[in-house]
Amino acid sequence: MQSIGERLEEARKKKGISIREAAEATKIRGDYLQQFENNRFDINLTEIYVRGFLRGYATYLKLPVDKILNDYASLGRGEPRPRQPSREIYGRMDVSVASAEDRGETAAEEVAAPQPARRQATVSRGSSSAAGPAIDPALLFKLGKWGAFALIALLFIWGATAIIRSGSGSSTPSRPAVSAASNPPAALPAVERTITLVALDVVRVTVTRQNSDGSEGEIIYQGTLNRNQLKEVPWAGPIYITASAGENLQIEYKGKRYPSGFTGASRAQMK
Repeated sequence: MQSIGERLEEARKKKGISIREAAEATKIRGDYLQQFENNRFDINLTEIYVRGFLRGYATYLKLPVDKILNDYASLGRGEPRPRQPSREIYGRMDVSVASAEDRGETAAEEVAAPQPARRQATVSRGSSSAAGPAIDPALLFKLGKWGAFALIALLFIWGATAIIRSGSGSSTPSRPAVSAASNPPAALPAVERTITLVALDVVRVTVTRQNSDGSEGEIIYQGTLNRNQLKEVPWAGPIYITASAGENLQIEYKGKRYPSGFTGASRAQMK
């Protein structure tokens, strides 16, 4: 049984249509159509756009649209899955309330110990001679927890302040001031970056450095990339990327892929 991409590619080639011509007719980017034919539907778009583009391409090629969309849905990408509630959060809430109820007045007194004023208002649930309203132990437990966090934060700030003061009071010999003109700071080395050329199909690529006057300079890479072939090249400054078919080329940088930005034989600039 043929995959979705194989059916799309076969129908397009039977009509003698190129990716560029299909993109112009459907108003869908050529790299998206190429991804569909390669059975790659993760094109960084929302699900409604992916299904809409797939429907439009199948209609243009006169393929059974419902069959294409049903096969796409069978891949597990057609409908969103319901989000399951977090067991960790509910479990933690259950345990804290149950522990407060089990311990009763003892837990409330232990938590409220740093706050004498609140301790006087604490009333045991089992006492019939209580003069004031009962306070929920779970609430006291939360208040005590936040009070402990505040105490830890104050101790941390106090310790950091003491370290800074002790460091400023040390007898470190001062260095004579040096004029910036007499001893200029050393230039920071340029950060070496790289990009990866990704071939969606056979494409010839040339990467050159850009001169200060905007002309092409030194050739960094030149060669032909086969389908799905990757090539890493340095990117230390402005460069030109020339390709025989821009729709067959993508540029990957820091794990993300971007289209070349042109179709056919042309070039793109990267700064």
